[in-house]
Amino acid sequence: MSKVLLVEDDQSIADMISIYLSEENYTVYCAANGEQGKELFSRHEPDVVILDLMLPDTNGIELCKHFRTVSNVPIMIVSAKSEVSERVNALMIGADDYLCKPFSMRELAARTSALLRRSALTQAVRPAAEDPVPMETKDIVLDLEKRGIYLHGQAVETTYSEFEIMKNFWLHPGKVFSREELLNKIRGIDSFVTERSVDVHITNLRKKIETDPKEPKYIKTVWGVGYKFEMPMKAN
Repeated sequence: MSKVLLVEDDQSIADMISIYLSEENYTVYCAANGEQGKELFSRHEPDVVILDLMLPDTNGIELCKHFRTVSNVPIMIVSAKSEVSERVNALMIGADDYLCKPFSMRELAARTSALLRRSALTQAVRPAAEDPVPMETKDIVLDLEKRGIYLHGQAVETTYSEFEIMKNFWLHPGKVFSREELLNKIRGIDSFVTERSVDVHITNLRKKIETDPKEPKYIKTVWGVGYKFEMPMKAN
């Protein structure tokens, strides 16, 4: 049974979500503020987080950042703020989905299921045995089983969506992906993400793995089409 951490200070909304998801066979842990959210997160290690932006003791953005420093768990933001800038900001700080209030319980459950399904599928992937490049010769290494990215042997923290994009690059080096193709890899059911979201994720990935993000040597822009990944190699 999947575990959901719900951080929501509106008790009526929290009760509705908790009851509905419980009927959908989820175990739901509810927190009314950021401190409780951190405590329950550490104690129960949830499979997905549903996080309200407006909390009494902290900004949900800051709490999302905190979760991202310790885990790659899928995070869905729920908020009454529907501005594009708010959605893009949520992506940039680590959210994987964004649902505007008011919303239907059915849609919330569908998106939660989509995040968990994609997470489970990714964790089931194993590195290819026929990898033609010895692991020790790569500047960048992806551990698909542990969902880890390593740059020169050092772990790189990524969001769920960033890793999904990087995974597709890694499995298909040199292949040119359109924004729409990459979008389909991270989109939930009727999700808010757009092709602009892909650009945000690419920008974030470049900041994390490129020496000079403005002159990338790994994640290349193919003008008018999309992006491609060039397999990194150490100099002999």
